[in-house]
Amino acid sequence: MRLTVLAGGIGAARLLAGLATVTDPAQITAICNVGDDLEWHGLHVSPDIDSVIYTLAGLEGEFGWGLRGDTHATLEALRDLGGDAWFGIGDQDLATHLFRTARLRVGMTLAEATADLARARGIEVTVLPVSNDPHPTIVQTADGDLPFQTYFVQRRAADAVTGFTFPNASNTRPTPGVIEAIEDCDALVFAPSNPFVSIDPLFAVPGVRDAVLRTQARRFAVSPIVGGAAIKGPAADMMRALGHDVSALGIARLYAGLIDCFVVDNVDADCVPAVQALGMDAAACDTMMTGDDGRARVATALLEIIERE
Repeated sequence: MRLTVLAGGIGAARLLAGLATVTDPAQITAICNVGDDLEWHGLHVSPDIDSVIYTLAGLEGEFGWGLRGDTHATLEALRDLGGDAWFGIGDQDLATHLFRTARLRVGMTLAEATADLARARGIEVTVLPVSNDPHPTIVQTADGDLPFQTYFVQRRAADAVTGFTFPNASNTRPTPGVIEAIEDCDALVFAPSNPFVSIDPLFAVPGVRDAVLRTQARRFAVSPIVGGAAIKGPAADMMRALGHDVSALGIARLYAGLIDCFVVDNVDADCVPAVQALGMDAAACDTMMTGDDGRARVATALLEIIERE
């Protein structure tokens, strides 16, 4: 079965890792958000892509980002020098950004550099940035517009969000293979990712949303909200600030018209009829991806839902 996963953040990385253990990883394509990318001391950093690669390689840090057991001597030395050190890059993680940036500087695309990184980590899943072009996510707040990492890391997501913009979207093109991966797969999965800053940036790239609407594949989404809370990240706070119901049903409303089946956690099974009333199928299963066994269990349950649908 050819699976294409729209991916952003830790939830997507964990789902992909689970899928890669229970089905053929060579048949999986991850289309990754690049709205979180930033330049850090001259280096190109792609946090969502790196989370996917590290997690697929079994190397992710304990909080879901960075590399397990990494040290921070370089960052500490930079801080001692009075340098800008708010973005926490580890010493081994730094090698990834040096590797990527060197390739970009000699004219390789982000997709080509990503493929080299995935290959070096022994990953069979195809990992595609949604675009090779700069495509930043800007978070609108009462105190002004903030680049995503400034909002999320430097300011610790403390600002009340009023909206989002993708200022370079009209100048971006989908990475070669992205549209084909959406149109030619057997199942398209929206990972349990933040709808505003992981999934919407993908749709902002011209042609991507249209491909999602056009594909003949069945389209599935896994809720990133479980029991009225986000498993990771600021999705719940963003929904609340923007006037959305902080629930699995609230996520389903955001995806109405884009998917065929919405998957909620068992604790939210009582919202299945309300989700179905939105014009889509719905199913409930365990979606908590704790440890390798949990990831495989959730991936297996999702595949069973996909095959049943």
